[in-house]
Amino acid sequence: MSLDDIKLSNAQIAWRAAQDIDDGAYVNLGIGFPEMVAKFQPKGREAIFHTENGVLNFGRAPAAGEEDWDLINAGKKAITLKPGAAFFHHADSFAMVRGGHLDVAILGAYEVAQTGDLANWSTGRGGVPAVGGAMDLVHGAKRVAVITDHVTKKGAPKLVEACSLPLTGVGCVTRVYTSLAVVDIEGGRFVLREKLAALSVEDLQAVTGAELVLPDTINDLTVPEVD
Repeated sequence: MSLDDIKLSNAQIAWRAAQDIDDGAYVNLGIGFPEMVAKFQPKGREAIFHTENGVLNFGRAPAAGEEDWDLINAGKKAITLKPGAAFFHHADSFAMVRGGHLDVAILGAYEVAQTGDLANWSTGRGGVPAVGGAMDLVHGAKRVAVITDHVTKKGAPKLVEACSLPLTGVGCVTRVYTSLAVVDIEGGRFVLREKLAALSVEDLQAVTGAELVLPDTINDLTVPEVD
């Protein structure tokens, strides 16, 4: 059995992460893949999304051809606005982040260590000049979650004992949603909470770079078909 045959799509990972966002939470979504989380707010719940370039309470991406390019997020993607949306200076945006006013930050990752360390801005080969606002987000938000494929394109684990790449933050991640499992970080260990039913614990451990702690109850990771 190939992992590619059973693993979740990016949209499904984003859907699962969205289910844990509380109603009324102030949420920052990282550039790229994490932006998909905004599409999957559970019925009856409404998160308030924040973007570092100075918008609060933006909505879904506009339909193709309906973009207003004066309205973009930090990743330069077109956005829509919800009633009550606000604009503010870049410095005020980071005051919100650093002041602890965000409930959740959801980011991508190159590596996550069992201690909660995160590496998500550089593969160590140059190209990106600096870590940017992610280092503020991971220590300013009240909860930091990661969404990611469980392994790299070459099949190497992304969940590791210690990060080998430049760090974004130390001891900041509390939960990881991957293409194979949901894993909490508690007491410097990876604690398995959910896994795909088609995948054994042994096979999951084989593609994880640190020991998985197995609680008494491990739930099936079940998600709908989403785009």
